[in-house]
Amino acid sequence: MSTHSYTGKPWQERSAWSRLTARDSVLRRLDWTLLLACVALSVLGSLLVWSATRNRTELNEGDPQHFLWRHLISLAIGVALAVGTVWLGHRRLRGAVPVLYVLSVLLTLLVLTPLGATINGQRAWLNLGAGLSLQPAEFAKITIILGMAVLLAAQVDAGDRLHPDHRTVVQALALAAVPIGIVMLMPDMGSVMVLVVIVLGVLLASGASNRWIIGLLAAGGIGAVLVWQLGVLDDYQINRFAAFANPALDPSGAGYNTNQARIAIGSGGLYGKGLFEGSQTTGRFVPEQQTDFVFTVAGEELGFLGAGLIILLVGVVLWRACRIALETTELYGTIVAAGIIAWFAFQSFENIGMTMGIMPVAGLPLPFVSYGGTSMFAVWIAIGLLQSIRVQRPVSA
Repeated sequence: MSTHSYTGKPWQERSAWSRLTARDSVLRRLDWTLLLACVALSVLGSLLVWSATRNRTELNEGDPQHFLWRHLISLAIGVALAVGTVWLGHRRLRGAVPVLYVLSVLLTLLVLTPLGATINGQRAWLNLGAGLSLQPAEFAKITIILGMAVLLAAQVDAGDRLHPDHRTVVQALALAAVPIGIVMLMPDMGSVMVLVVIVLGVLLASGASNRWIIGLLAAGGIGAVLVWQLGVLDDYQINRFAAFANPALDPSGAGYNTNQARIAIGSGGLYGKGLFEGSQTTGRFVPEQQTDFVFTVAGEELGFLGAGLIILLVGVVLWRACRIALETTELYGTIVAAGIIAWFAFQSFENIGMTMGIMPVAGLPLPFVSYGGTSMFAVWIAIGLLQSIRVQRPVSA
């Protein structure tokens, strides 16, 4: 029996209102808790970005709302991309993954050409002109998740195996290694860390042998030592890790951002100084406050309660994503959801952690909150994938 026939009329013969309100309609099957948490984070982010940039005349071109409007436009585009992703469906996108993967790799490669732009020591952006730029590594997060999911789930979803075999795991790792290698050449070590965590999350969800996880963790440790010893990192990246290990080492240099961030967060107290009233924010003491250090605005102006609300909302997003991963009946959907969970969890922890001095500064935005068009597009596409996985679950009669 069709899953759409339990109301007495075929799905195609129902009225538009019936299609929207039926128990198996798309609107009824969306995870509204997840959606509202993401919208709340994005709205809070808009206010924090506005507060951080309204007095930055050297950046906002004399318009206090310059960054606010651009952030809201990015949010609107991101939501539209999420709607389009749900409409297409993660299963339909499954067939387009090879094309999406190749396009993502090509875009990432373009960063290493004269079209690439260097910002804060990282050649990680494509200059599109008219003040617009694109960070292809954000899209690489999505295509690695989708590409590995297609490979690792193919035999299992077809009923041929209970777990992916070793050959399939090797192919999936090779697929992920290409964009990760390109991002390392930029070098954008923050994005590399996120991509590596995504790979581990995907493998764990796929049911691959634990030997692969242990082996990758060991290889990662050895690789980190080699990267350090061979001088792959730039001086500013080495200084960031040194300042993390000893914040007093260079308080006016490499340790300046972290020290000022901690001062801003600590000065907010329980209730904060009030939106637009933060002295550290207004005085421009914290660099990159609209992007990497946006959490410091929340800590100073909204206090412990406001900053705690952001962490709570991130927790709600992760909780609902975990529910979606556990409730889907196909391994492909489980792997995609798990990759997104690993991405959001690690990147949020790293971003918030570096503002409080418990993680090294890595130049990663806070999902949904930080200013940045490409990041906003990517996280909302990910939400579209999660919603599609939930919507396309089988409906019992």
